[in-house]
Amino acid sequence: MSVAALIVAAGRGARAVGETGCPKQYCRIGGVPMITRSIGVFAAHPSVRDILVVIHPDDAALYEAASGQFAGRLRKAVPGGATRQDSVRAGLEALAAAAPACVLIHDAARPFVDAPLITRVIQSLEAHAGALPCLPVTDTLKRGSQGRVTGTVDRDQLWRAQTPQGFRYEAILAAHRAAARAPARDFTDDAGVAEWFGLDVALVEGSEENRKLTTTEDLRIADDLLRPEGARAAATIRVASGYDVHAFGPGDAVVLCGVSIPHAKKLVGHSDADVGLHALTDALLGSIAEGDIGVHFPPSDARWRGAASEIFLKHAAAKVRERGGEIVHVDVTLLCEAPRIGPYREAMRARIAEMLGLAVAKVSIKATTNEGLGFIGRGEGIAAMATATVSLP
Repeated sequence: MSVAALIVAAGRGARAVGETGCPKQYCRIGGVPMITRSIGVFAAHPSVRDILVVIHPDDAALYEAASGQFAGRLRKAVPGGATRQDSVRAGLEALAAAAPACVLIHDAARPFVDAPLITRVIQSLEAHAGALPCLPVTDTLKRGSQGRVTGTVDRDQLWRAQTPQGFRYEAILAAHRAAARAPARDFTDDAGVAEWFGLDVALVEGSEENRKLTTTEDLRIADDLLRPEGARAAATIRVASGYDVHAFGPGDAVVLCGVSIPHAKKLVGHSDADVGLHALTDALLGSIAEGDIGVHFPPSDARWRGAASEIFLKHAAAKVRERGGEIVHVDVTLLCEAPRIGPYREAMRARIAEMLGLAVAKVSIKATTNEGLGFIGRGEGIAAMATATVSLP
């Protein structure tokens, strides 16, 4: 089931004043822009394929600065409308090209959303058209008028709604289109639009941590909470290496770092023998101490005969992200006398960046010969060394 995340960040929160007039969603909490934290959780989730952010037209520069580290994972941002409902509809329309089965609609002002909550919403969509994360109301609720209490509200069936709210994509798109054509209604969230349209929306367990930051005081409290926690549990940087080698055999091309290069021979292996991707896969697996490529894709398994090594690399990247990790940088060195790597270097960088969901600037490809020495110097094969730098919580 393909899943897209739609993050709404087009508002102008009047109750929160940021850094020198900075819109709330770009204010820093714990030293990081709020929207960066919100995007990061979805970018790290293995089930989320596409991410699209709806922004205010005036915030393009702020958004680019705050989202740059996720450039390889994000679809082009779209401008929002006059209301939240207009902004969500604009985002849903823009996702049509991706054609996701489901969409998760999330407020950028909830930067403390976590992966388990996202997973619960996605799983609920297997049986329902919509899924609403929420928490029961535990405080006593009073009704009042002119400064006096007029009654007590029965809280027995009351819930506090959160985001991300998940929906079958085609259903919620149809609901929003219908709502736009109907007489003006004050929908405060997308579950309200879904209810009005008659969609089945399930209740899903929310999270007390998934608070919405609305006021300036909320921003201050969030910043205070994050800073001491960050000092105690700072991210761990891990650096791991990988190495692989494949011999030449009869053929007319080699596949290196996902790029087919014409050559008088090909590399021999159980899969496509992409020595560069094999080394990089091992480096990523090594960063989380998850063994090597042979453990996850044993050569004795016929399923992997002739398989594209892209499968192996994406699997390793997903394993890193399952741990809440972020791939900071990858570096591959190819050792061969031929073919020449230079003309294909940028294509290789672009392919690896695409596979890992990274900006090209975070991918390095180098090549060197063996000065005629050893099996590489004799033109008997190609070796590769790779290094992966990963940030883990």
